[in-house]
Amino acid sequence: MTKKSLGIHHITAIVGHPQENVDFYAGVLGLRLVKKTVNFDDPGTYHLYFGDGNGTPGTIITFFTWANARQGKIGDGQVCVTSYVVPTGALDFWEKRLDKFKIEYTKTKRFGEFNLSFEDPHGLKIEIVEREDGVQNEWVVGDVTAEVAIKGFGGATLLSAQPEKTAHLLEHVMGLERIGEEGGYIRFRSTADIGNIVDLKKTTSGRALMGVGTVHHIAWRAEDDADQLDWKAHVEASGYGVTSVKDRNYFNAIYFREHGEILFEIATDPPGFANDETVETMGEKLMLPAQYEQHREKLEATLIPFEVREID
Repeated sequence: MTKKSLGIHHITAIVGHPQENVDFYAGVLGLRLVKKTVNFDDPGTYHLYFGDGNGTPGTIITFFTWANARQGKIGDGQVCVTSYVVPTGALDFWEKRLDKFKIEYTKTKRFGEFNLSFEDPHGLKIEIVEREDGVQNEWVVGDVTAEVAIKGFGGATLLSAQPEKTAHLLEHVMGLERIGEEGGYIRFRSTADIGNIVDLKKTTSGRALMGVGTVHHIAWRAEDDADQLDWKAHVEASGYGVTSVKDRNYFNAIYFREHGEILFEIATDPPGFANDETVETMGEKLMLPAQYEQHREKLEATLIPFEVREID
């Protein structure tokens, strides 16, 4: 069976205080809070989803917010950098915006592209890159207009405990195209127009420590439930143990840990984030899965309150 991944569906990370998280991703970066829910496996913790105005796969970054939790350490078996893509010509705007909010950054060039590299308030490493590909994001926040807004993921940089095995997986199991090597990284590309570039460091980086400021897992796109089951069979046939299908309300998910210790998920594009509320009202209300609805009052009293606010 020949399978080719469309690329990244979402990336999930661990952060600290939810208000700091929301101020940065919604306020500074101009993303939409598309879903306010809880960690289905730990309902005392938020699970917040940010993306473009429609909550499109390939634009979604999600967070478990653990205020006062220990700081993690980025290392092997993790996504090291999450990259966002903006329209060509928008990088100057983002330099000025980062200056405005006193966010330190560096401007580097890799694989012929300039990147703005910086950290979020909890230590996650972020990059912004210009590319033509990708649909314009019409979600407007403060000074962030559609002409400069983040379109979605540019991609991700991976750190592996066994880089050669991870490279083999990306190319021969996930079906990404190996398109180049530079500065100690291998670049792979999927067939999608966003969330399509993955850079893999060719050498190990040392042991990681899961905690605030680290990525928990990276999820890849499946077109639908049938395609996901095909992926499950395909990955299992390639020698990896894959979980059963998990219902996450907004997508179905399967998980496996590849040989370089990175946790991979394969998530379905449907049903999407308007599954339990309208597109117009996404992110406004705490949405709970059926099994936790009976505990709504207790959860709302326990979870740290926050608001999406204008910070320009």
